[in-house]
Amino acid sequence: MRYFITVMLSLWFLCARSQAIYFPSANMDSVWATTAPATLGWCQDRIDSLYNYLGAHNTKAFIVLKDGRMVLEHYFGTFTQDSLHYWASAGKTLTSTVVGIAQREGYIDIQQPSSTYLGAGWTSETPAQEQLITVRNQLTMTSGLDDGGADPNCDDPSCLTYLADAGTRWAYHTGAYTLLQNVVEQGTGQSFSTYFNTKLRNPIGMDGTWFLLGENHVYFSTARSMARFGLLAMNRMVWANDTILNDTAYFNAATSPSQPMNPSYGYLWWLNGQPTYMLPGSQTVYPGPRMPDAPMDMYNGLGAGDQLLNISPSQGLVLVRMGNPPGVSGQGAESFDNIIWQYMNALDCNSGITETQPGAGLLLEPNPATSSVRIAFPGSSLPDQTEVRDSQGRMVLNSVRTALLDVGGLAPGVYVVKVAAGNQHYASRLVKQE
Repeated sequence: MRYFITVMLSLWFLCARSQAIYFPSANMDSVWATTAPATLGWCQDRIDSLYNYLGAHNTKAFIVLKDGRMVLEHYFGTFTQDSLHYWASAGKTLTSTVVGIAQREGYIDIQQPSSTYLGAGWTSETPAQEQLITVRNQLTMTSGLDDGGADPNCDDPSCLTYLADAGTRWAYHTGAYTLLQNVVEQGTGQSFSTYFNTKLRNPIGMDGTWFLLGENHVYFSTARSMARFGLLAMNRMVWANDTILNDTAYFNAATSPSQPMNPSYGYLWWLNGQPTYMLPGSQTVYPGPRMPDAPMDMYNGLGAGDQLLNISPSQGLVLVRMGNPPGVSGQGAESFDNIIWQYMNALDCNSGITETQPGAGLLLEPNPATSSVRIAFPGSSLPDQTEVRDSQGRMVLNSVRTALLDVGGLAPGVYVVKVAAGNQHYASRLVKQE
């Protein structure tokens, strides 16, 4: 009986959560309902600081939705609500969705060799090598084709040469990706734009169009249209009562690690919260989540010049940034994307640290510490996520699913340790000694 009640309560919660999500009308000229930042406890001076940071780093448009409602919407310089901007590679998420729709409708099968739709000789590989490449390999950046040529965007057969067997190597290769749109065209018998407009753009009220830039089709739209697609993806490809992608298994796969080499990549979606990540143009494997200050469940569309589409279902948030390159180098905690989330995390007027009482919450042992610290707290053996921040609020350590922190590399001083475990959050101060 207890199990039955738990299941029913869970179902009720999921239904209530779904009903709480707001969707603007598919009419692009319709009013978009808003939520006042103050109702979320966000301070205006901290919002202004966020806008100042964004404006100082070449941002044109910035939007934050909470459960579908507009909370923040700001445009910079001459850019307006009606201005169009390119998505760059963030638009790959659109192609991923359309491929899923085409498969659901029986036009294509992503497990089939890509040559089924592109014809033999679409690469310069031998027939046996080419036959190993499936549509799924194109979706997951595991074609094995050489991404290090003079033009990695080139999709001519002469540019698509063998480097490794399909499925054995992850490399961000736009040339191989681009031909996914040809796969859709051959499978459906329609132009990609026509199929995209009919199945995805028009039903959710997006504007915009695909333009040919060089050898790649790149999507241009308003920032609000990017936010519309983000809202659709946050609600698992259901727009109000209209299911756009009626394939739960495909969506789950698209927003989950698709291969072991780079677990931070799904089907053309970037994934946060994974133990390691790789970057375009490199075979280096970096430790930790790509955006350690962002929600761990977040999945993303990311494009050149830091076009951002961030989606966190657990927080009901969609974040959009359009603009020019921000001029911020670095990766992980020092990246521009992550710094935005540092500002986002500070918006709450009550985001200051509340120290738990000894014996009642988070226990750090030893404290003071010199090298390592063991974490203990009620109700769970391992924290979901642990953050260590310095006196200026900057995150200096981040770990996932570990009860032992290595603080030997930290400078002596006072730090704040934040622990998340399920729906519980704990915080305590840590003194680091020599």
